[in-house]
Amino acid sequence: MKKMFLLFIMIAFGGLFLLQGQEILLKKGVVQDSVRINDSIPETFVIYLPTRYEPSSKWPVIFAMDMQGKGKQVLHMFREVAEKEGYIIAASNDIHDSLSIVQNTLIARRMFNTIYSLFPIHKQRSYTAGFGNGGKFASIIPSIIRPIEGVISIGSGIAYKELIDPKNPFQFVGIVGRSDFNFNDLSEEQSMNPTVKKALDKRGLNNYLLVFQGGREWPSGTYIQRAVEILTLKSMNKKHIPKDSAYITSIYNRDFATLNKLASLNDYLGTIYLGNEMLAKFRGLLQLDQLKKRVKLFSKEKEYAIQIRKQNRIFQKEFFIRNDYDYNLNDDVLTLNYNNLGWWNYQMSEIKKYRESTDPFEKEMGIRLLGFLNALIEDNINLELAQNPVNEEALSYLWMVKTITAPMEFENYLNIISDSAKYEDFGTALFYLEELLKKGFKDKVVLYSLKNTALLRITPEYNKIIDKYLKDARYDIIEE
Repeated sequence: MKKMFLLFIMIAFGGLFLLQGQEILLKKGVVQDSVRINDSIPETFVIYLPTRYEPSSKWPVIFAMDMQGKGKQVLHMFREVAEKEGYIIAASNDIHDSLSIVQNTLIARRMFNTIYSLFPIHKQRSYTAGFGNGGKFASIIPSIIRPIEGVISIGSGIAYKELIDPKNPFQFVGIVGRSDFNFNDLSEEQSMNPTVKKALDKRGLNNYLLVFQGGREWPSGTYIQRAVEILTLKSMNKKHIPKDSAYITSIYNRDFATLNKLASLNDYLGTIYLGNEMLAKFRGLLQLDQLKKRVKLFSKEKEYAIQIRKQNRIFQKEFFIRNDYDYNLNDDVLTLNYNNLGWWNYQMSEIKKYRESTDPFEKEMGIRLLGFLNALIEDNINLELAQNPVNEEALSYLWMVKTITAPMEFENYLNIISDSAKYEDFGTALFYLEELLKKGFKDKVVLYSLKNTALLRITPEYNKIIDKYLKDARYDIIEE
């Protein structure tokens, strides 16, 4: 007890202290990287203590998840909000999508235990958060590790819904861009599909959705702040912390002004999203009769009916297109249907039409379809790489499709060149070499050191292509 008291005093003054055998300078208001779990475990985490931090109080904590082990990067996305709202933020540097869920969960648990042992954490205000796959992993943790009271997931829905224990529900706050390919699924979980929502309600899940204009990207800090505010308001509602009337009223007034602004801009979909969010997060904290009447009024607007019909029609169309992509890709990989590469080229021209449409709903669908297609191909690539032995022909086909759907991802061309040269299919290798160079690739060091290409690199054809696009081929071009 004496040791912990001394530790808290040292943190309060931002001084040096001994952390399980480590001498670390930990200051409030500063992101501290590479803090080790302990001497026997080489895992590290990043932590941020808000400037108002005092060890005499209990503090909420958000554990941010990044599936590439970039704890500092993901923590910085929450730092400003953590400072304003008074949250501790921590993120592991060792969680990675190359590890299993079990391995990542054990890493997360060790970080949690370390944070809980060092700081006065309010256990009923412990949360997880993440973007993309990090958000997906964050949504799994409350069902496995307790106590985690809520999740902020950006661009990803709830993974493994069947794991949710109705006796131990949690708050789920989704943030998604309208052009993100996960927008459709998150919308279903929120309210668009009553069947899905009813199933989640049975599990006691409090589900919120914040929608912004954008794609698969980090939203502005405003949306992250709104997500954190929901967690804080819910803590007040549950009486985990005292009710702060000034805090509640200021958020309500701000949101109500935004609600009216969205309606004045004829963005009735955005208006209803925000209205539903407000009704959910202020329930039990404020008298909401005026808000209910306002939302009901907006929902009866003719323009809202038009917009919701358009969105539903687009969702339905998109559903069938996605199924078409899924079926064709699976069939192509099984049959190695190279003739169907032309069909994928045609699909890209169709997606381009959608993306350039003057109809905002079609334009958003085009962006979502491209994101979905690339994610689908990437998932199939990862599945093939996980096989033992790897089906190299299937993998090569998927790389070829990816050069069509993501033409500026140079790694796919390089993979095909290397793989084709391995089997002395120089015609294919040379074709993709020229396609790569047409796209602007200029790294001759990579081209002349590419695996399996020793024989290919000394051929006149190879060096002629290099000389055409990059000049100064390494080997002389011998004309016959």
